[in-house]
Amino acid sequence: MIARRAGERGAAAGVGVHPGGADPEEEDALPPLGGAYGGALRMRLDALHELVGLSRTRVESEALAEAGRVLDEAAARQRLSSRHTVIAIAGATGSGKSTLFNALAGVPVSETGLRRPTTSAPIALSWSEGSAGLLDRLAVPGRLRRRPLAGGAADTELQGLVLIDLPDHDSAVTAHRDQVDRVLGLVDAVIWVVDPEKYADAALHERYLRPLAGHAEVTFVVLNQIDRLGTEAADLVLDDLRRLLDEDGVALGEHGEPGATVLAVSAATGDGVPELRELIARFVQERTAPERRLAADVDAAAVRLRPAYLADGRPGLDERAREAFTDRLAAAVGAQAAGEAAERVWRRGAIRACGTPWLRLYRWYERMRAHGSTDPRLTSPVEEELTARQRVEQAVRIVADEASRGLPAPWAQAVREAAARGAEGLPEALDELTVTVGDPAARPPRPAWWPAAVLAQVVMTLLQIFGALWLVAQIVGVVEPGLLPPVLVMLGGIIGGPLVEWACEGAVKGPAKRYGQEAERRLREAAAACGRARVLDPVAAELMRYREVREQYATVAGTRSSARIVGGSRMGANRLGATRAGVRGR
Repeated sequence: MIARRAGERGAAAGVGVHPGGADPEEEDALPPLGGAYGGALRMRLDALHELVGLSRTRVESEALAEAGRVLDEAAARQRLSSRHTVIAIAGATGSGKSTLFNALAGVPVSETGLRRPTTSAPIALSWSEGSAGLLDRLAVPGRLRRRPLAGGAADTELQGLVLIDLPDHDSAVTAHRDQVDRVLGLVDAVIWVVDPEKYADAALHERYLRPLAGHAEVTFVVLNQIDRLGTEAADLVLDDLRRLLDEDGVALGEHGEPGATVLAVSAATGDGVPELRELIARFVQERTAPERRLAADVDAAAVRLRPAYLADGRPGLDERAREAFTDRLAAAVGAQAAGEAAERVWRRGAIRACGTPWLRLYRWYERMRAHGSTDPRLTSPVEEELTARQRVEQAVRIVADEASRGLPAPWAQAVREAAARGAEGLPEALDELTVTVGDPAARPPRPAWWPAAVLAQVVMTLLQIFGALWLVAQIVGVVEPGLLPPVLVMLGGIIGGPLVEWACEGAVKGPAKRYGQEAERRLREAAAACGRARVLDPVAAELMRYREVREQYATVAGTRSSARIVGGSRMGANRLGATRAGVRGR
Protein backbone atom coordinates (compact mmCIF):
# COMPACT_ATOMS: atom_id res chain seq x y z
CA MET A 1 0.00 0.00 0.00
CA ILE A 2 2.79 2.39 0.82
CA ALA A 3 4.53 1.60 -2.47
CA ARG A 4 1.25 2.07 -4.38
CA ARG A 5 0.56 5.40 -2.73
CA ALA A 6 4.10 6.50 -3.38
CA GLY A 7 3.65 5.45 -6.99
CA GLU A 8 0.44 7.43 -7.23
CA ARG A 9 2.09 10.51 -5.80
CA GLY A 10 5.04 10.03 -8.20
CA ALA A 11 2.64 9.61 -11.14
CA ALA A 12 0.85 12.78 -10.13
CA ALA A 13 4.16 14.59 -10.07
CA GLY A 14 5.10 13.06 -13.42
CA VAL A 15 7.89 10.91 -11.91
CA GLY A 16 7.73 7.16 -11.22
CA VAL A 17 8.90 5.87 -7.83
CA HIS A 18 10.62 2.54 -7.51
CA PRO A 19 9.71 0.44 -4.46
CA GLY A 20 13.34 0.35 -3.40
CA GLY A 21 13.52 4.13 -3.16
CA ALA A 22 15.21 4.92 -6.50
CA ASP A 23 13.29 5.95 -9.60
CA PRO A 24 13.59 3.73 -12.72
CA GLU A 25 15.05 6.54 -14.82
CA GLU A 26 17.89 6.88 -12.35
CA GLU A 27 18.57 3.16 -12.31
CA ASP A 28 18.51 2.99 -16.11
CA ALA A 29 20.96 5.87 -16.23
CA LEU A 30 23.46 4.07 -14.02
CA PRO A 31 26.16 2.09 -15.81
CA PRO A 32 26.26 -1.66 -15.20
CA LEU A 33 28.37 -3.27 -12.50
CA GLY A 34 32.06 -2.86 -13.22
CA GLY A 35 31.63 0.11 -15.51
CA ALA A 36 30.92 2.94 -13.10
CA TYR A 37 34.57 3.86 -12.59
CA GLY A 38 36.61 4.74 -15.62
CA GLY A 39 40.04 5.90 -16.59
CA ALA A 40 42.91 5.65 -14.16
CA LEU A 41 40.70 4.76 -11.20
CA ARG A 42 39.39 1.67 -12.98
CA MET A 43 42.96 0.67 -13.80
CA ARG A 44 44.05 1.18 -10.21
CA LEU A 45 41.17 -0.90 -8.86
CA ASP A 46 41.90 -3.70 -11.32
CA ALA A 47 45.58 -3.55 -10.38
CA LEU A 48 44.70 -3.65 -6.68
CA HIS A 49 42.50 -6.70 -7.29
CA GLU A 50 45.32 -8.46 -9.15
CA LEU A 51 47.77 -7.42 -6.45
CA VAL A 52 45.67 -8.97 -3.71
CA GLY A 53 45.16 -12.15 -5.74
CA LEU A 54 48.87 -12.60 -6.44
CA SER A 55 49.86 -11.90 -2.84
CA ARG A 56 47.46 -13.99 -0.78
CA THR A 57 49.93 -16.82 -0.20
CA ARG A 58 52.93 -14.56 0.33
CA VAL A 59 51.83 -11.44 2.17
CA GLU A 60 50.19 -11.61 5.56
CA SER A 61 46.42 -11.32 5.53
CA GLU A 62 46.53 -8.37 7.93
CA ALA A 63 48.48 -6.33 5.38
CA LEU A 64 45.93 -7.16 2.68
CA ALA A 65 42.89 -6.54 4.86
CA GLU A 66 42.77 -2.81 4.13
CA ALA A 67 43.13 -3.41 0.38
CA GLY A 68 40.32 -5.96 0.51
CA ARG A 69 38.13 -3.51 2.39
CA VAL A 70 38.76 -0.84 -0.25
CA LEU A 71 37.78 -3.25 -3.01
CA ASP A 72 34.64 -4.29 -1.15
CA GLU A 73 33.63 -0.68 -0.53
CA ALA A 74 34.33 0.21 -4.16
CA ALA A 75 32.06 -2.61 -5.34
CA ALA A 76 29.36 -1.69 -2.83
CA ARG A 77 29.43 2.03 -3.71
CA GLN A 78 29.44 1.22 -7.41
CA ARG A 79 26.14 -0.63 -7.12
CA LEU A 80 24.45 2.37 -5.54
CA SER A 81 23.31 5.72 -6.88
CA SER A 82 25.93 7.76 -8.68
CA ARG A 83 23.69 10.85 -8.64
CA HIS A 84 24.00 11.31 -4.91
CA THR A 85 26.88 12.62 -2.83
CA VAL A 86 26.93 11.62 0.82
CA ILE A 87 28.56 14.23 3.07
CA ALA A 88 28.91 13.74 6.81
CA ILE A 89 29.10 16.58 9.33
CA ALA A 90 31.46 15.60 12.13
CA GLY A 91 32.76 17.49 15.10
CA ALA A 92 33.49 17.53 18.78
CA THR A 93 31.09 18.11 21.63
CA GLY A 94 29.80 21.68 21.63
CA SER A 95 31.29 22.58 18.25
CA GLY A 96 27.83 23.45 16.86
CA LYS A 97 27.70 20.86 14.10
CA SER A 98 24.00 20.15 14.65
CA THR A 99 23.30 23.88 14.49
CA LEU A 100 25.23 24.06 11.22
CA PHE A 101 23.32 21.01 9.99
CA ASN A 102 20.03 22.81 10.63
CA ALA A 103 21.35 26.00 9.03
CA LEU A 104 22.20 24.12 5.84
CA ALA A 105 18.81 22.40 5.90
CA GLY A 106 16.96 25.65 6.43
CA VAL A 107 14.76 24.10 9.14
CA PRO A 108 15.42 22.53 12.55
CA VAL A 109 16.08 18.89 11.78
CA SER A 110 18.76 17.84 14.25
CA GLU A 111 18.22 18.43 17.93
CA THR A 112 20.42 21.08 19.55
CA GLY A 113 20.84 22.05 23.17
CA LEU A 114 23.07 22.16 26.19
CA ARG A 115 22.63 18.49 27.01
CA ARG A 116 25.70 16.47 25.97
CA PRO A 117 25.81 14.44 23.86
CA THR A 118 22.89 15.90 21.95
CA THR A 119 23.13 13.75 18.78
CA SER A 120 23.10 10.05 19.70
CA ALA A 121 22.64 8.52 16.21
CA PRO A 122 23.32 9.59 12.61
CA ILE A 123 20.55 11.73 11.11
CA ALA A 124 20.20 11.86 7.32
CA LEU A 125 18.87 14.72 5.22
CA SER A 126 18.25 14.01 1.52
CA TRP A 127 17.53 16.69 -1.06
CA SER A 128 16.28 14.20 -3.69
CA GLU A 129 14.83 10.72 -4.06
CA GLY A 130 16.84 7.57 -4.69
CA SER A 131 19.16 7.62 -1.70
CA ALA A 132 17.57 4.73 0.19
CA GLY A 133 20.31 2.29 -0.79
CA LEU A 134 23.04 4.67 0.37
CA LEU A 135 21.32 5.20 3.70
CA ASP A 136 20.80 1.48 4.15
CA ARG A 137 24.54 1.04 3.63
CA LEU A 138 25.17 3.64 6.34
CA ALA A 139 22.65 1.84 8.60
CA VAL A 140 20.64 5.03 9.16
CA PRO A 141 17.22 3.95 10.49
CA GLY A 142 14.11 5.09 8.64
CA ARG A 143 12.90 7.21 11.55
CA LEU A 144 16.06 9.34 11.28
CA ARG A 145 15.80 10.03 7.54
CA ARG A 146 14.58 13.57 6.80
CA ARG A 147 13.72 15.75 3.83
CA PRO A 148 14.13 19.56 3.82
CA LEU A 149 10.73 21.25 4.08
CA ALA A 150 11.23 24.97 3.72
CA GLY A 151 12.77 25.65 0.35
CA GLY A 152 15.13 22.68 0.47
CA ALA A 153 13.32 20.63 -2.17
CA ALA A 154 13.22 23.60 -4.50
CA ASP A 155 16.95 24.20 -4.18
CA THR A 156 18.13 22.59 -7.42
CA GLU A 157 21.77 23.28 -6.63
CA LEU A 158 21.64 20.80 -3.74
CA GLN A 159 19.82 18.08 -5.65
CA GLY A 160 21.70 14.83 -5.03
CA LEU A 161 23.07 15.86 -1.63
CA VAL A 162 22.71 13.49 1.31
CA LEU A 163 23.82 15.23 4.51
CA ILE A 164 24.56 13.14 7.61
CA ASP A 165 24.73 14.62 11.11
CA LEU A 166 27.03 12.40 13.18
CA PRO A 167 27.36 12.00 16.93
CA ASP A 168 30.27 13.70 18.67
CA HIS A 169 33.59 12.06 17.83
CA ASP A 170 34.77 12.73 21.41
CA SER A 171 31.58 11.54 23.05
CA ALA A 172 31.83 9.83 26.41
CA VAL A 173 29.64 7.05 25.01
CA THR A 174 31.77 4.47 23.21
CA ALA A 175 28.93 3.47 20.88
CA HIS A 176 28.77 7.05 19.56
CA ARG A 177 32.47 7.07 18.68
CA ASP A 178 32.13 3.69 16.99
CA GLN A 179 29.28 5.03 14.86
CA VAL A 180 31.40 8.01 13.82
CA ASP A 181 34.30 5.78 12.80
CA ARG A 182 32.02 3.45 10.85
CA VAL A 183 30.18 6.16 8.93
CA LEU A 184 33.35 8.13 8.15
CA GLY A 185 34.67 5.08 6.36
CA LEU A 186 31.61 4.96 4.08
CA VAL A 187 30.67 8.54 3.20
CA ASP A 188 31.87 10.36 0.08
CA ALA A 189 33.04 13.51 1.88
CA VAL A 190 33.16 14.99 5.37
CA ILE A 191 32.72 18.44 6.88
CA TRP A 192 34.74 18.82 10.06
CA VAL A 193 33.21 21.44 12.36
CA VAL A 194 35.58 22.98 14.91
CA ASP A 195 35.13 25.84 17.33
CA PRO A 196 37.61 28.49 18.51
CA GLU A 197 38.23 26.63 21.77
CA LYS A 198 38.81 23.06 20.53
CA TYR A 199 40.10 23.49 16.96
CA ALA A 200 43.57 22.34 18.11
CA ASP A 201 42.26 19.32 20.03
CA ALA A 202 44.85 16.53 19.81
CA ALA A 203 42.12 13.86 19.59
CA LEU A 204 40.77 15.44 16.39
CA HIS A 205 44.13 15.89 14.70
CA GLU A 206 45.82 12.64 15.76
CA ARG A 207 42.84 10.30 15.39
CA TYR A 208 41.14 11.72 12.30
CA LEU A 209 42.75 14.58 10.38
CA ARG A 210 46.28 13.23 10.31
CA PRO A 211 45.37 9.64 9.28
CA LEU A 212 42.93 11.01 6.67
CA ALA A 213 45.34 13.60 5.29
CA GLY A 214 45.22 11.93 1.89
CA HIS A 215 41.47 12.60 1.68
CA ALA A 216 41.96 16.36 1.50
CA GLU A 217 39.99 16.72 -1.75
CA VAL A 218 36.84 15.42 -0.07
CA THR A 219 37.35 17.29 3.20
CA PHE A 220 35.86 20.57 4.42
CA VAL A 221 37.13 22.13 7.65
CA VAL A 222 34.72 24.73 9.02
CA LEU A 223 35.62 27.04 11.89
CA ASN A 224 32.24 27.63 13.56
CA GLN A 225 31.12 30.19 16.17
CA ILE A 226 33.21 33.04 14.80
CA ASP A 227 30.53 35.37 16.14
CA ARG A 228 32.28 34.90 19.49
CA LEU A 229 35.46 36.42 18.01
CA GLY A 230 36.37 39.71 16.48
CA THR A 231 37.41 40.04 12.87
CA GLU A 232 41.15 40.06 13.62
CA ALA A 233 40.84 37.20 16.12
CA ALA A 234 38.85 35.14 13.60
CA ASP A 235 41.57 35.66 10.98
CA LEU A 236 44.28 34.65 13.45
CA VAL A 237 42.43 31.52 14.53
CA LEU A 238 41.73 30.60 10.90
CA ASP A 239 45.40 31.06 9.98
CA ASP A 240 46.45 28.94 12.95
CA LEU A 241 43.97 26.25 11.91
CA ARG A 242 45.51 26.19 8.44
CA ARG A 243 48.94 25.86 10.03
CA LEU A 244 47.83 22.87 12.08
CA LEU A 245 46.29 21.24 9.04
CA ASP A 246 49.51 21.76 7.12
CA GLU A 247 51.44 20.08 9.95
CA ASP A 248 48.97 17.18 9.76
CA GLY A 249 49.81 16.77 6.09
CA VAL A 250 46.41 17.95 4.87
CA ALA A 251 46.80 19.69 1.52
CA LEU A 252 44.85 22.95 1.40
CA GLY A 253 42.98 24.09 -1.69
CA GLU A 254 45.12 27.16 -2.26
CA HIS A 255 47.01 28.63 -5.21
CA GLY A 256 44.84 26.76 -7.70
CA GLU A 257 45.70 23.31 -6.30
CA PRO A 258 43.15 20.72 -5.17
CA GLY A 259 42.86 20.16 -1.46
CA ALA A 260 40.77 20.68 1.61
CA THR A 261 38.44 23.66 1.90
CA VAL A 262 38.90 25.78 5.04
CA LEU A 263 36.52 28.57 5.92
CA ALA A 264 34.92 30.29 8.89
CA VAL A 265 31.18 30.49 9.57
CA SER A 266 28.70 31.20 12.30
CA ALA A 267 25.83 28.75 12.22
CA ALA A 268 23.98 30.75 14.87
CA THR A 269 24.02 34.07 12.97
CA GLY A 270 24.20 32.63 9.45
CA ASP A 271 27.48 34.40 8.70
CA GLY A 272 29.38 32.39 6.05
CA VAL A 273 26.65 29.77 5.69
CA PRO A 274 25.66 30.90 2.14
CA GLU A 275 29.29 30.59 1.02
CA LEU A 276 29.45 27.10 2.52
CA ARG A 277 26.19 26.12 0.80
CA GLU A 278 27.56 27.41 -2.50
CA LEU A 279 30.76 25.38 -2.13
CA ILE A 280 28.81 22.26 -1.17
CA ALA A 281 26.42 22.76 -4.09
CA ARG A 282 29.29 23.07 -6.57
CA PHE A 283 30.96 20.06 -5.01
CA VAL A 284 27.77 17.97 -5.27
CA GLN A 285 26.99 18.96 -8.84
CA GLU A 286 30.39 17.78 -10.03
CA ARG A 287 29.43 14.26 -8.88
CA THR A 288 33.08 13.26 -8.49
CA ALA A 289 33.15 12.88 -4.71
CA PRO A 290 32.68 9.07 -4.70
CA GLU A 291 35.57 8.60 -7.10
CA ARG A 292 37.76 11.09 -5.27
CA ARG A 293 37.06 9.39 -1.96
CA LEU A 294 37.75 5.97 -3.45
CA ALA A 295 40.97 7.19 -5.09
CA ALA A 296 42.10 8.51 -1.71
CA ASP A 297 41.28 5.14 -0.13
CA VAL A 298 43.37 3.41 -2.78
CA ASP A 299 46.22 5.84 -2.03
CA ALA A 300 46.00 5.03 1.67
CA ALA A 301 45.97 1.30 0.97
CA ALA A 302 49.01 1.70 -1.29
CA VAL A 303 50.91 3.51 1.47
CA ARG A 304 50.14 0.71 3.92
CA LEU A 305 51.21 -1.94 1.40
CA ARG A 306 54.41 -0.17 0.42
CA PRO A 307 56.74 -2.13 2.78
CA ALA A 308 55.45 -5.40 1.30
CA TYR A 309 56.17 -4.53 -2.34
CA LEU A 310 59.00 -2.03 -2.69
CA ALA A 311 62.57 -3.33 -2.47
CA ASP A 312 65.62 -1.34 -1.46
CA GLY A 313 67.73 -2.24 -4.47
CA ARG A 314 67.49 -4.26 -7.69
CA PRO A 315 66.69 -7.81 -6.58
CA GLY A 316 67.20 -10.76 -8.85
CA LEU A 317 69.77 -13.23 -10.12
CA ASP A 318 72.36 -11.92 -12.53
CA GLU A 319 74.67 -14.01 -14.69
CA ARG A 320 77.44 -13.79 -12.12
CA ALA A 321 75.25 -15.36 -9.41
CA ARG A 322 74.05 -18.08 -11.77
CA GLU A 323 77.61 -18.92 -12.83
CA ALA A 324 78.75 -19.01 -9.22
CA PHE A 325 75.91 -21.42 -8.38
CA THR A 326 76.87 -23.64 -11.32
CA ASP A 327 80.52 -23.58 -10.20
CA ARG A 328 79.55 -24.71 -6.70
CA LEU A 329 77.41 -27.55 -8.00
CA ALA A 330 80.18 -28.59 -10.39
CA ALA A 331 82.59 -28.66 -7.47
CA ALA A 332 80.09 -30.69 -5.44
CA VAL A 333 79.82 -33.39 -8.10
CA GLY A 334 83.58 -33.26 -8.74
CA ALA A 335 83.37 -32.16 -12.37
CA GLN A 336 86.90 -30.79 -12.41
CA ALA A 337 88.31 -33.86 -10.71
CA ALA A 338 86.44 -36.08 -13.17
CA GLY A 339 87.90 -34.15 -16.08
CA GLU A 340 91.41 -34.41 -14.71
CA ALA A 341 90.94 -38.13 -14.10
CA ALA A 342 89.70 -38.61 -17.66
CA GLU A 343 92.75 -36.76 -18.97
CA ARG A 344 95.09 -38.91 -16.90
CA VAL A 345 93.39 -42.11 -18.03
CA TRP A 346 93.64 -41.03 -21.67
CA ARG A 347 97.36 -40.32 -21.35
CA ARG A 348 97.98 -43.50 -19.37
CA GLY A 349 96.14 -45.56 -21.96
CA ALA A 350 98.16 -43.96 -24.76
CA ILE A 351 101.45 -44.64 -23.00
CA ARG A 352 100.42 -48.18 -22.18
CA ALA A 353 99.35 -48.88 -25.75
CA CYS A 354 102.41 -47.28 -27.34
CA GLY A 355 104.98 -48.28 -24.74
CA THR A 356 107.65 -50.92 -25.14
CA PRO A 357 106.63 -54.49 -24.36
CA TRP A 358 109.20 -54.71 -21.57
CA LEU A 359 107.77 -51.61 -19.86
CA ARG A 360 104.23 -52.92 -20.25
CA LEU A 361 105.29 -56.25 -18.77
CA TYR A 362 106.86 -54.49 -15.80
CA ARG A 363 103.72 -52.41 -15.17
CA TRP A 364 101.56 -55.50 -15.40
CA TYR A 365 103.76 -57.15 -12.79
CA GLU A 366 103.45 -54.13 -10.48
CA ARG A 367 99.64 -54.14 -10.77
CA MET A 368 99.46 -57.83 -9.99
CA ARG A 369 101.79 -57.41 -7.05
CA ALA A 370 99.77 -54.50 -5.66
CA HIS A 371 96.50 -56.40 -6.17
CA GLY A 372 97.65 -59.46 -4.21
CA SER A 373 99.46 -57.55 -1.44
CA THR A 374 98.07 -57.06 2.08
CA ASP A 375 100.15 -53.96 2.75
CA PRO A 376 97.72 -51.26 3.92
CA ARG A 377 99.84 -48.63 2.21
CA LEU A 378 99.15 -50.26 -1.16
CA THR A 379 95.39 -50.74 -0.69
CA SER A 380 93.07 -48.43 -2.57
CA PRO A 381 91.46 -45.68 -0.50
CA VAL A 382 87.74 -45.80 0.21
CA GLU A 383 85.86 -43.75 -2.38
CA GLU A 384 84.13 -40.63 -1.13
CA GLU A 385 80.46 -39.82 -1.80
CA LEU A 386 79.69 -38.74 -5.32
CA THR A 387 78.10 -35.52 -4.08
CA ALA A 388 79.22 -33.46 -1.11
CA ARG A 389 75.91 -32.67 0.61
CA GLN A 390 77.28 -29.77 2.57
CA ARG A 391 78.60 -28.12 -0.58
CA VAL A 392 75.22 -28.46 -2.25
CA GLU A 393 73.40 -26.98 0.73
CA GLN A 394 75.88 -24.14 0.89
CA ALA A 395 75.45 -23.43 -2.83
CA VAL A 396 71.64 -23.30 -2.47
CA ARG A 397 71.84 -21.09 0.60
CA ILE A 398 74.17 -18.62 -1.12
CA VAL A 399 72.06 -18.36 -4.28
CA ALA A 400 68.90 -17.91 -2.19
CA ASP A 401 70.54 -15.08 -0.25
CA GLU A 402 71.69 -13.50 -3.51
CA ALA A 403 68.20 -13.70 -5.01
CA SER A 404 66.41 -12.39 -1.91
CA ARG A 405 68.79 -9.54 -1.15
CA GLY A 406 66.86 -6.27 -1.17
CA LEU A 407 63.42 -7.91 -1.46
CA PRO A 408 60.61 -7.02 0.94
CA ALA A 409 60.34 -9.50 3.80
CA PRO A 410 57.37 -11.56 2.45
CA TRP A 411 58.92 -12.04 -0.97
CA ALA A 412 62.40 -12.71 0.41
CA GLN A 413 60.89 -15.45 2.56
CA ALA A 414 59.04 -16.86 -0.47
CA VAL A 415 62.30 -16.98 -2.47
CA ARG A 416 64.14 -18.76 0.34
CA GLU A 417 61.33 -21.28 0.73
CA ALA A 418 61.32 -22.00 -3.01
CA ALA A 419 65.09 -22.58 -2.94
CA ALA A 420 64.79 -24.78 0.16
CA ARG A 421 62.08 -26.92 -1.46
CA GLY A 422 64.28 -27.46 -4.50
CA ALA A 423 67.29 -28.32 -2.35
CA GLU A 424 65.50 -31.14 -0.52
CA GLY A 425 66.28 -33.81 -3.17
CA LEU A 426 69.09 -32.07 -4.99
CA PRO A 427 72.04 -34.07 -3.53
CA GLU A 428 70.37 -37.38 -4.38
CA ALA A 429 69.50 -36.10 -7.86
CA LEU A 430 73.13 -35.11 -8.44
CA ASP A 431 74.26 -38.55 -7.27
CA GLU A 432 71.96 -40.21 -9.79
CA LEU A 433 73.16 -37.77 -12.40
CA THR A 434 76.79 -38.74 -11.99
CA VAL A 435 75.85 -42.39 -12.35
CA THR A 436 73.74 -41.66 -15.44
CA VAL A 437 76.44 -39.62 -17.13
CA GLY A 438 78.93 -42.36 -16.35
CA ASP A 439 82.62 -42.30 -15.56
CA PRO A 440 84.39 -40.67 -18.54
CA ALA A 441 87.63 -42.34 -17.44
CA ALA A 442 86.19 -45.87 -17.66
CA ARG A 443 86.51 -46.41 -21.43
CA PRO A 444 88.40 -43.58 -23.10
CA PRO A 445 88.26 -43.64 -26.90
CA ARG A 446 91.38 -44.43 -28.91
CA PRO A 447 92.64 -42.15 -31.70
CA ALA A 448 93.13 -43.49 -35.21
CA TRP A 449 96.91 -43.31 -35.06
CA TRP A 450 97.25 -45.70 -32.13
CA PRO A 451 97.50 -48.89 -34.35
CA ALA A 452 100.32 -47.31 -36.32
CA ALA A 453 102.14 -46.48 -33.09
CA VAL A 454 101.59 -50.03 -31.82
CA LEU A 455 102.88 -51.43 -35.14
CA ALA A 456 105.95 -49.22 -34.90
CA GLN A 457 106.56 -50.47 -31.39
CA VAL A 458 106.22 -54.08 -32.58
CA VAL A 459 108.74 -53.39 -35.33
CA MET A 460 111.17 -51.95 -32.78
CA THR A 461 110.74 -55.03 -30.62
CA LEU A 462 111.26 -57.35 -33.57
CA LEU A 463 114.45 -55.47 -34.43
CA GLN A 464 115.73 -56.05 -30.92
CA ILE A 465 114.89 -59.75 -31.10
CA PHE A 466 116.33 -60.10 -34.62
CA GLY A 467 119.56 -58.35 -33.60
CA ALA A 468 119.88 -60.53 -30.51
CA LEU A 469 119.32 -63.74 -32.51
CA TRP A 470 121.80 -62.58 -35.13
CA LEU A 471 124.39 -61.96 -32.45
CA VAL A 472 123.76 -65.36 -30.83
CA ALA A 473 124.06 -67.03 -34.22
CA GLN A 474 127.45 -65.38 -34.70
CA ILE A 475 128.58 -66.59 -31.31
CA VAL A 476 127.45 -70.13 -32.04
CA GLY A 477 129.11 -69.97 -35.42
CA VAL A 478 126.09 -70.43 -37.56
CA VAL A 479 126.57 -67.03 -39.13
CA GLU A 480 129.80 -65.43 -40.18
CA PRO A 481 131.15 -63.19 -37.48
CA GLY A 482 130.39 -59.47 -37.77
CA LEU A 483 129.63 -57.67 -34.54
CA LEU A 484 128.62 -54.29 -35.90
CA PRO A 485 125.49 -55.16 -37.96
CA PRO A 486 123.60 -57.07 -35.25
CA VAL A 487 124.57 -54.51 -32.63
CA LEU A 488 123.28 -51.69 -34.82
CA VAL A 489 120.01 -53.54 -35.41
CA MET A 490 119.59 -54.12 -31.67
CA LEU A 491 120.45 -50.53 -30.85
CA GLY A 492 117.93 -49.34 -33.43
CA GLY A 493 115.18 -51.38 -31.76
CA ILE A 494 116.28 -50.42 -28.26
CA ILE A 495 116.45 -46.71 -29.04
CA GLY A 496 113.44 -46.65 -31.39
CA GLY A 497 111.05 -48.10 -28.83
CA PRO A 498 111.43 -45.24 -26.31
CA LEU A 499 111.48 -42.74 -29.13
CA VAL A 500 108.10 -44.03 -30.37
CA GLU A 501 106.76 -43.93 -26.81
CA TRP A 502 108.07 -40.40 -26.31
CA ALA A 503 106.52 -39.25 -29.60
CA CYS A 504 103.19 -40.77 -28.65
CA GLU A 505 103.37 -39.08 -25.24
CA GLY A 506 103.79 -35.70 -26.88
CA ALA A 507 101.09 -36.34 -29.43
CA VAL A 508 98.55 -37.41 -26.80
CA LYS A 509 98.77 -34.29 -24.61
CA GLY A 510 96.40 -32.17 -26.68
CA PRO A 511 93.70 -34.84 -27.26
CA ALA A 512 93.92 -35.93 -23.63
CA LYS A 513 93.42 -32.38 -22.41
CA ARG A 514 90.46 -31.85 -24.74
CA TYR A 515 88.96 -35.14 -23.65
CA GLY A 516 89.24 -34.15 -20.00
CA GLN A 517 87.70 -30.74 -20.67
CA GLU A 518 84.83 -32.34 -22.57
CA ALA A 519 84.21 -34.76 -19.72
CA GLU A 520 84.22 -31.87 -17.22
CA ARG A 521 81.89 -29.85 -19.43
CA ARG A 522 79.36 -32.66 -19.75
CA LEU A 523 79.23 -33.27 -16.02
CA ARG A 524 79.13 -29.55 -15.30
CA GLU A 525 76.27 -28.96 -17.73
CA ALA A 526 74.33 -31.89 -16.35
CA ALA A 527 74.75 -30.59 -12.78
CA ALA A 528 73.81 -27.07 -13.90
CA ALA A 529 70.66 -28.35 -15.62
CA CYS A 530 69.65 -30.26 -12.49
CA GLY A 531 70.28 -27.23 -10.26
CA ARG A 532 68.46 -24.94 -12.67
CA ALA A 533 65.38 -27.16 -12.79
CA ARG A 534 65.20 -27.67 -9.03
CA VAL A 535 66.43 -24.36 -7.62
CA LEU A 536 67.00 -21.57 -10.12
CA ASP A 537 63.71 -21.96 -12.01
CA PRO A 538 61.51 -21.90 -8.85
CA VAL A 539 63.48 -18.93 -7.56
CA ALA A 540 63.14 -17.17 -10.92
CA ALA A 541 59.38 -17.88 -10.85
CA GLU A 542 59.10 -16.17 -7.45
CA LEU A 543 61.13 -13.22 -8.70
CA MET A 544 58.93 -13.00 -11.78
CA ARG A 545 55.83 -12.98 -9.61
CA TYR A 546 57.37 -10.26 -7.48
CA ARG A 547 58.07 -8.18 -10.59
CA GLU A 548 54.44 -8.67 -11.64
CA VAL A 549 53.08 -7.56 -8.29
CA ARG A 550 55.51 -4.66 -8.22
CA GLU A 551 54.17 -3.50 -11.58
CA GLN A 552 50.64 -3.85 -10.27
CA TYR A 553 51.61 -1.94 -7.14
CA ALA A 554 53.11 0.83 -9.29
CA THR A 555 49.74 1.13 -11.01
CA VAL A 556 47.91 1.14 -7.67
CA ALA A 557 50.22 3.79 -6.23
CA GLY A 558 50.09 5.96 -9.36
CA THR A 559 50.22 9.71 -8.82
CA ARG A 560 46.76 11.15 -8.49
CA SER A 561 45.67 14.08 -10.61
CA SER A 562 42.40 15.89 -10.70
CA ALA A 563 42.29 15.64 -14.49
CA ARG A 564 41.74 11.88 -14.37
CA ILE A 565 38.58 12.19 -12.27
CA VAL A 566 35.59 11.85 -14.55
CA GLY A 567 33.78 15.16 -14.74
CA GLY A 568 36.27 16.70 -12.32
CA SER A 569 37.61 20.22 -12.35
CA ARG A 570 40.20 22.08 -10.39
CA MET A 571 38.20 23.64 -7.62
CA GLY A 572 41.14 25.10 -5.77
CA ALA A 573 40.86 28.60 -7.21
CA ASN A 574 37.10 28.82 -6.72
CA ARG A 575 37.29 27.47 -3.19
CA LEU A 576 40.12 29.77 -2.25
CA GLY A 577 38.35 32.79 -3.66
CA ALA A 578 35.14 32.01 -1.86
CA THR A 579 36.96 31.28 1.38
CA ARG A 580 38.98 34.47 1.41
CA ALA A 581 36.04 36.56 0.27
CA GLY A 582 33.96 35.19 3.10
CA VAL A 583 36.62 35.84 5.72
CA ARG A 584 37.43 39.36 4.53
CA GLY A 585 33.75 40.16 4.32
CA ARG A 586 33.30 39.30 7.92
